[in-house]
Amino acid sequence: MSTIYGYCRCSTDESRQDIDRQRRELRKLGVNDEHIYFEYVSGKKLVKVEWERLLERIEEGDAIATTEVSRISRSTKQLCEIIEIAQERRIKLIIGGLEIDCSKDDPMSRGMILMWGVFAELEAAIISQRVKSGMANAKAKGAVIGRPKTTLDNIPTGFLRHYPKYKSGDLTLTELARVCGISRQTAYKYKTIYEGQ
Repeated sequence: MSTIYGYCRCSTDESRQDIDRQRRELRKLGVNDEHIYFEYVSGKKLVKVEWERLLERIEEGDAIATTEVSRISRSTKQLCEIIEIAQERRIKLIIGGLEIDCSKDDPMSRGMILMWGVFAELEAAIISQRVKSGMANAKAKGAVIGRPKTTLDNIPTGFLRHYPKYKSGDLTLTELARVCGISRQTAYKYKTIYEGQ
C-alpha cells in the first residue's frame, strides 16, 4: 500500500511557527504525523539529514509532499537531481496542491517544477543580498553581528527535560531532536555543551 510522506524545512531553529504551519498544511494534504520529516537547515545545504532518511524509506508508488518547492531545494541543480530520484524510484511529488507522477514522462509538470525552482533560487539570492546589506549597515553603526553563544544557561528546557531519556538509551539522538523540535545538529551541539559542563 502506497504512503504519502511529508517534508518540512526551515533555515533556523527560531522558525518554529513556520514549521508548525507547514506541518498543518501537510496534514491537509493527507500526510499522517508519523510520516512527516522536518529539519532546520539551509535549503542550499547539500546534505540534509532528515531528507536523506526520508529518501531511504520511500518505495515505488509512494509520494513525497511539501508545501512549496523551496522547502525541498533552493537550487535548480538540486531540484533536477530530486526529479531524477523521483523518476528512478517511480514515486509522486506533491508540491502544494499539485501532484506530479514522476513514474510517467510529463514534460509540462517537470517544466513547471523547474520554473518554481528558478524562482526559489532567485528569491534566496535576493534575501541573501538584503541580509548582507543589512548586516554591513548594522556593523557600520557599531552593532554586534551574529548569534549569541550557546551556553549551559540558555539551552532550552525542552531539551533538558528529554535528555535523560537519551542518556538512558530510550531515545536516539535523532529521536531526541524530533521530540524537541530541533535539528539533529543542534541536539548534538546541546549534548556536547551539557556533557562538557
